[in-house]
Amino acid sequence: MCGIAGIVARRPVNHRAVQVMIDRMAHRGPDGEGIWASADDTVVLGHRRLAIIDPTPAGAQPMVNPSDDSVLTFNGEIYNYLELAARLKSEGREFRSSCDTEVLMAAYEVWGEQCLAEFNGMFSFALYDARRRRLFCARDRFGEKPFLYVETEDFFAFASEYKALLALAELTPEVDNRRLLTFLRSPRQGIDDERETVFGGIKQLLPGESLSFDLETFTARTDTYWKCEEKDAYHGLSEPDAVQRFKELLIDSVNIRMRSDVPVGSCLSGGLDSSAIVCLNRRHLGPDKPYHVFTGRFPGSAADEWSFASEVIEATDVESHVTEPAAERFLEELPDFIWHNELPVGSASQYAQWCVFRLAREHGVTVLLDGQGADELLAGYEQYFVPYLRARRARGEDDPGEEAAIRKRYPLALLSRRQSWLSGLPASLRYGLAHAFKRGSDFAFGLDLGNAVALGHEEDKTPKSGARALNAALHEDTFEAHLPTLLRYGDRNSMAHSREVRLPFCDHRIAELALSLPPAYLMGGAETKHLLRGAMQGVLPETVRTRWNKQGFLPPQESWLSDTLLSWARETIESGSFAGRGFWHVPWWRRVIERMIRGEAHLAWVLWKPVICEAWFQGFVDRIEAAPKVSVWAPADAAG
Repeated sequence: MCGIAGIVARRPVNHRAVQVMIDRMAHRGPDGEGIWASADDTVVLGHRRLAIIDPTPAGAQPMVNPSDDSVLTFNGEIYNYLELAARLKSEGREFRSSCDTEVLMAAYEVWGEQCLAEFNGMFSFALYDARRRRLFCARDRFGEKPFLYVETEDFFAFASEYKALLALAELTPEVDNRRLLTFLRSPRQGIDDERETVFGGIKQLLPGESLSFDLETFTARTDTYWKCEEKDAYHGLSEPDAVQRFKELLIDSVNIRMRSDVPVGSCLSGGLDSSAIVCLNRRHLGPDKPYHVFTGRFPGSAADEWSFASEVIEATDVESHVTEPAAERFLEELPDFIWHNELPVGSASQYAQWCVFRLAREHGVTVLLDGQGADELLAGYEQYFVPYLRARRARGEDDPGEEAAIRKRYPLALLSRRQSWLSGLPASLRYGLAHAFKRGSDFAFGLDLGNAVALGHEEDKTPKSGARALNAALHEDTFEAHLPTLLRYGDRNSMAHSREVRLPFCDHRIAELALSLPPAYLMGGAETKHLLRGAMQGVLPETVRTRWNKQGFLPPQESWLSDTLLSWARETIESGSFAGRGFWHVPWWRRVIERMIRGEAHLAWVLWKPVICEAWFQGFVDRIEAAPKVSVWAPADAAG
């Protein structure tokens, strides 16, 4: 896991520009750094290293191949590098190191762009191919690792983080307010779902994409090298066979993500996903090898999952470490938290994640396995019962008794008629009613009317329908709308503490299986994650395997904002800079504060959004604007 950066230009590049870019990402790679430049200085690549596999100097980057005609800067891991190395050796390749970086380079040289189909991993990289005079770049299938870039007439620049690109004098942090507000209302849209980002001019590769930049024509071509599609081989699979196949894939996914030359542990919330990983790892490691797990606790809160986590800890005999995120420390760490996250975050949950990664750093565990991705791929959220039932009806499998069982086990899973009616009203009418009666909790009510109506028009209210309704909803949330945002949080929060997070459920083999199966295999029996529950029988403690509630990893945000953070929120709403943004309806937010004081604690979830947004403007955008800039161009060429 590392930080990458580089510039390709029509004329000599300022080496210091790339140095400043990687310096801004020093947290991503505290174990080493390097810069490589072509003979004419029109290609300059940089790297910050977090040494995981083969931490010797042989794995240093940018890595140059033996014939000096390929150079690679790479962020991430190729988990199946051992198997690929064996194949490449059988074709006559020799290796100078035992790291996956060299395997990636060799795979490109032997298989060309098709090498991407062979990788099981999380990655973003840029490889300069001097023979073909091109820069070949790619991002992994799920988008676990970021690849941000800028194209102009004179240069192409890329980096792992916004702050690195925004160090360049030729760029300015122009915020696209419409994208920002769309994201704040619903993190499914606005920032992580499209090529354009919240900063004008900065783009991103989407999950499963590659980019080839031709240095002769100075043009870029973007391709999709993988899209999760149904596999014919899984059609007609019996449910027991599907459960067994899933179990085999999950075990292998966990095992290959244990490959490391530095300590590996796990995040453990007490939920089904992280608990499954810990239990499978104990089986993989055997009973005697120490294994460390890291848990965030919220004592006294309904969100505290310690009773479940402790059962897993006792059953697996792992070394347990606990952190208790607190509102007071959140305020102390807010500047660093904002700076490293780079964009506003959806809730205090992301700070809790930050605290877990900090705890792992304090105990010297560099790599952490985590359960992210299972909820989206395996139908872990109860709202998926809506497309599930639609799919079952379309398949002629309607069962009134099943719907009754769902309502009994998950009372909030199926939207009430009143909620459906209200959400269907025109945005302008809902806005007017809310302001007239001084009620409501929609984020859009706190915007000026123009932005509120515009956001209402952008809402996607088209329900998923047909026999594949559930699979379509899971595909959208996994690769477009929901998980990409969570993966960004995980990348930034782990890298802030120089930790690497690996996600066994984000394995393309698991995705291809899950999204090929009929809905009953995924949510049958009125169960979320029906497939995972079946596979973990005899592996997980039964109280964990059969817990039905989906408990988000959330600090007590309502009590935090009703107490310790209330003054911070009020000061933010009353600040001149907040009013000066031009899109807030400030009196609405003042009323939200007063309503919270009167006991409407649920408003903490909507109040978080404007205050964290203003904290972001001050702690990231303003800081970027005030920081020194460096030009892309070499000093002697700076005037053009």
